[in-house]
Amino acid sequence: MRLLAALILCGVTASAQTTYTKDISRLMQTACQECHQPGKVAPMSLLTYDDVTLYSDDIQLVLTNRTMPPWKPVTGFGDFRNSYGISDDQRQMFLDWISNGMPAGDPADAPDPLPVSDSPWQLGTPDLILQPPAAYTPPREAPDTYRCFSMPTGLTSSTYIRASQAVPGAAQEVHHVLMVLDQSGESAALDGADGQPGYDCFGDIGIGNISSLQQVLGALVGSWVPGAQVNPLDDGTGILIPGTARIVMQVHYHPSGRSTPDQTSAGFYFSPPNSVQHRLISLPLVNLDFKIPANNSNYEVDARLQVPFFVSGKIVQILPHMHLLGRKITINLTDPAGNVTPLIRIDDWDFNWQGTYMYNQPIPVAGNSVLSLTSFYDNSDQNPKNPNSPIVPVTWGEGTNDEMCIALIGIVLDNESLLSLF
Repeated sequence: MRLLAALILCGVTASAQTTYTKDISRLMQTACQECHQPGKVAPMSLLTYDDVTLYSDDIQLVLTNRTMPPWKPVTGFGDFRNSYGISDDQRQMFLDWISNGMPAGDPADAPDPLPVSDSPWQLGTPDLILQPPAAYTPPREAPDTYRCFSMPTGLTSSTYIRASQAVPGAAQEVHHVLMVLDQSGESAALDGADGQPGYDCFGDIGIGNISSLQQVLGALVGSWVPGAQVNPLDDGTGILIPGTARIVMQVHYHPSGRSTPDQTSAGFYFSPPNSVQHRLISLPLVNLDFKIPANNSNYEVDARLQVPFFVSGKIVQILPHMHLLGRKITINLTDPAGNVTPLIRIDDWDFNWQGTYMYNQPIPVAGNSVLSLTSFYDNSDQNPKNPNSPIVPVTWGEGTNDEMCIALIGIVLDNESLLSLF
């Protein structure tokens, strides 16, 4: 009774006390445990009360400096599914729980544990897994290596996919992965021509009908970047894989100082037969012509794309991309009447935590609407991620020490007959 009275005097009732089983465990499930489990990207498991209390000092630090959880989109600038971000109130609740001695709570209040898998595949075993026939070791002395691997799908008829994922064999060496359709089959003759798996493809896939950046992105069927989570497309929407087409997997290596063999795998999840009414296409919103001056800590780069007047559809996903100098990126949609819809905003860009973000509700886009991107870069010696010493001007480029200003806008068209124009 004395304890209850004391709690009431302090403005807190016993039932309102934050506990692990009732409160913290649920926050851990939605914001942390996707990565913090055995075999996943995080360095420690945080599945149990004992795990959380063991690492409580570290958790307190990363919550205070806001480096975790690493959900980057700013609230209110796009409504995304599968968010693992937390509110300021949730962050403070967690910090207060640690400060108050981390009460465990009643085991009966605990939620059912999330399923734990040691598989690297986020959606379970894919319907199709492709892999180069042997491991490739990028040269240790090269700052950047682009290697393409031409892989037959084995498919005899056209298929739609709802999701894809790449699993790097040597994640510490891999900067990013693109999976591109080769409908001509030309890439087969290039693969292995120099006696090693794949073929060099710095800045170009090397196929006659896929040369420019826009063409590469138009043929894109999947990608991987550090920190990416797999979000399957909604029922009825898919990405077409024509029968007999090959998949070219372009792997960008940025060596960490070791000669590490890599055998990256590409996995594809099929849409149910006869279920797809809409094909997803990717529109590149990009600026290829910029130079970030040396010692400029807040340099702005913009990109703009006007939607053709005869096109209408819905934006279902977005993938913003910069390199190590990137600090902020904002993407908006302005309709013909001048109304602005924020698509995404990131104020603390981190190359190691990127992703393709899927909207909870697709965003309508009309002809003559304008997609606009504004990004800021810190090319000063005050940027601890700046890879250049001494500081030098930086332009668009394929290397990690170069920069990019791009977003891929995933869209489905209202009129599918227009797909032949893209």
